[in-house]
Amino acid sequence: MNILLSVSVALLVGLMMTRLFKPVKLPSVTAYLIAGVLIGPYCIGAFKINGIGFSSMSDVAALSIIADLALGFIAFSIGSEFRLSDLKKTGRQALVIGIVQALSAAFIVDIVLLIIHFIAPDKLTVPQVITLGAIATATAPAATLMVVRQFKAKGPLTKLLLPIVALDDAVGLIVFAVSFGIAKSLVSGAVDMISILVNPIVEIICSLALGAAMGWVLTQTEKFFNSNTNRLNMTIAFVTFTTALSSLHLNIGPVHVGFSPLLTCMMLGTIFCNICPLSEDLMKASDKWTSPLFALFFVISGAELELEVFKDVAIVGIGLVYIVFRCIGKYYGSYFSAKATNCTESTCKYLGITLFPQAGVALGMCATATQLGPQGNLIRNITLFAVLVYEVVGPLMTKWALTQAGDIQSIPEEVKNRRQTKLAEAENKNK
Repeated sequence: MNILLSVSVALLVGLMMTRLFKPVKLPSVTAYLIAGVLIGPYCIGAFKINGIGFSSMSDVAALSIIADLALGFIAFSIGSEFRLSDLKKTGRQALVIGIVQALSAAFIVDIVLLIIHFIAPDKLTVPQVITLGAIATATAPAATLMVVRQFKAKGPLTKLLLPIVALDDAVGLIVFAVSFGIAKSLVSGAVDMISILVNPIVEIICSLALGAAMGWVLTQTEKFFNSNTNRLNMTIAFVTFTTALSSLHLNIGPVHVGFSPLLTCMMLGTIFCNICPLSEDLMKASDKWTSPLFALFFVISGAELELEVFKDVAIVGIGLVYIVFRCIGKYYGSYFSAKATNCTESTCKYLGITLFPQAGVALGMCATATQLGPQGNLIRNITLFAVLVYEVVGPLMTKWALTQAGDIQSIPEEVKNRRQTKLAEAENKNK
């Protein structure tokens, strides 16, 4: 009962928070995250009232299955942006920008943190620098997608943004796997080329292959049904099943075979939207079904943020440096690569800002970094601090950038008046 009560309270508080912040036009993502912080272990949850909020991180972890499922559907939705008809127009631009901006963020963060290492080697080691630079590549696809959906963003920047976010995760996984392999070698003193080169390549290939296979099977299975309701149910079942399969891990000799849930579900969405003739209608129906799931995901994400990282001055200081220079890398990497690929001026100017949010993928990377022992704990805390800042501020900046680029249009006054008239008529009928 407590779990069901916690889920219902989380969703209700998140929805009420969006109403509270509506006058200041905050993105719903930010409202959900703030709601999560409020009912999390450091605020209302600290009072230990059963079912009202999350009294501990273990209570939040008990709902991790919701977060995993939501990430699967988020990746599936982003995968649908890779339609061949669109990629013919923007594919080269998305590929170049996706790679350059990710590598630029990693390079600039590495350089600046290395300078800090030489100034204060007792505060930051080389393995920590390399790992944090790799984590800087990751962008949060969930926050970006939610802002785009909420404000119905549409235009040249939005068309490029979602494919870039998807590519960013693929690049980030490779950079992190290689960098973390080097960091582990520096800590242990033994070079492991399988961890550095083979495992990341195997993970990406296996993820794409599994996603492609499941996308093809889903398309063939949809043919057995005539009702779109049943087809939607089948789609939901396949995304859930693929998310579960992507959590499998096994070892073949010295090689670790694993899957990235994000890449796997993105590939599922990509194959499905390109070979299933009914995919567009089913994607729209799926988006409506997943709305409460995504709301819960962000409330839970807010509850997971550990506010105690603010206690350590060193973490706050290094975290602020990490945040600022990652943003610089993302912005200028996007700006110059967009210029080089002949993007519009507004896209060049504002694209980098939409790539600032960071959450799920980065948290997964910092969880892996704890394998470095005591050095990994510092990486984890700095990443947690950065995610806390990015998740609250990032969606706001994404909305602002999309608005400035002209991809988010304000609702015309006549539409607002029409809605108010309909509401008034409905109220009069009820009276």
